[in-house]
Amino acid sequence: MTLLRKGPWWLGLAVILMGAVCFYASTELAATAQYAAIGPGMFVAGVGLGLVGLGVLLLIQTARGEVFEPEEAENAAPGQPMDKRAFFTALLAAIVPALTIETLGLPLTAMLSFMLVARAFGSKRLVPDLVAGLVLGVASWFLFGKLGLQLGGFFPLAGM
Repeated sequence: MTLLRKGPWWLGLAVILMGAVCFYASTELAATAQYAAIGPGMFVAGVGLGLVGLGVLLLIQTARGEVFEPEEAENAAPGQPMDKRAFFTALLAAIVPALTIETLGLPLTAMLSFMLVARAFGSKRLVPDLVAGLVLGVASWFLFGKLGLQLGGFFPLAGM
């Protein structure tokens, strides 16, 4: 029990909570699609179950006293505090789609999220990041449309 107090047990619980939210949200989506046997709900449910499993594994490692040190390939200095600005910028990038996708559509939402994630990783190139996010969002919107999945309007504010 002492090990749970010292280790980052809260991280395992947070991952389990995210998985539970994904799995619950998957009940709102279709499990099958028109042209494919697997619908968007199946993917979200799979991600949710995977996150719950990973959270449980993280809790087990924490209880066993596993020390979480950065590895050489990660290029991070051990013992250095977390970059809170980067963390909250990436967290905002994850929240933006839930708040904007219905009003802005996938392409603009992807553009904003991509730019925020790039910022979180240290990019200072605003315009190229916005353009890259827009290109990926437009390509995703058309690709999912070709697969028969409806992701909402292209740009709902303009009625498109």
